[in-house]
Amino acid sequence: MPPRENPTARQARLGAELRKLRERAGRTAREAAGLLSTDAARISNTEAGRLGISEERIRKLATFYQCDDEPLITALCDISAERRGTHWFDEYRGILAPGWLDIAELEFHSTALRSMQSTTMPGPFQTENYSRALFEGVRPHLPADEVEARVAHRLKRREVFGHASSPTYEAILHEAALRMRWGGRKVAREQLEFLIEVSHMESVRVRVIPFTNESFIEVTQPVMYADGVVPQLDTVQIDSAFGGRFLDAEADLKKYSALINIAEDASLSEIESRQLIHHIAREM
Repeated sequence: MPPRENPTARQARLGAELRKLRERAGRTAREAAGLLSTDAARISNTEAGRLGISEERIRKLATFYQCDDEPLITALCDISAERRGTHWFDEYRGILAPGWLDIAELEFHSTALRSMQSTTMPGPFQTENYSRALFEGVRPHLPADEVEARVAHRLKRREVFGHASSPTYEAILHEAALRMRWGGRKVAREQLEFLIEVSHMESVRVRVIPFTNESFIEVTQPVMYADGVVPQLDTVQIDSAFGGRFLDAEADLKKYSALINIAEDASLSEIESRQLIHHIAREM
């Protein structure tokens, strides 16, 4: 089987974790290749996510690397067993850019999600009219079918709350995001009313950082921290006008986890946040 041209973020993460295990063990790609009776190029492609790997080989490598972390090994084996075409986001493959599928996949496999937003609502909480207003505002203008595909994908992301193992989701929003009137007053009011509805869901917490907060918190771009099934698979997703990035370095995970904790401390309680959202919606 030829190497994948565009591995998913999750496939690349599997390879990256195998590389980390090898490097911690002080083993070379050539040594790993010798164990599996293959060549160093195949090990390199596997660690880049461009080639798959079986559970048997993962466990063989783990033993060779003297890794006895069974929860991590099992989690890596589970990733290796995943196949395309089994989840809702796979229907958008070839329709939307890979990053759109990667974020949906990240949400689906997470055990807990925490996000910070300064000017817009978290993707899974957006209404149809609100998300369409955002995408129609993209410059240069998107084709109509691209807008509709993006809107449909964004609405489908709500399915992260619709399965048996739905993750908890804590959304921390700056008050500025609540007062933005993307799409006009009617669309903005509808969005705030839906946010209040979402905030009552058992797995969701919505907190607001008010304008009255006197401490600077670096929330200049959307940030999402996704807990993996084991801590080693935690991931930070950073969004920007130039595309999203996925971070998994230990220093980055610590930095953004601490940042979200600071933002949470500066935010209103859930009840106070809901009251503020309701107040702003009535002003629209």
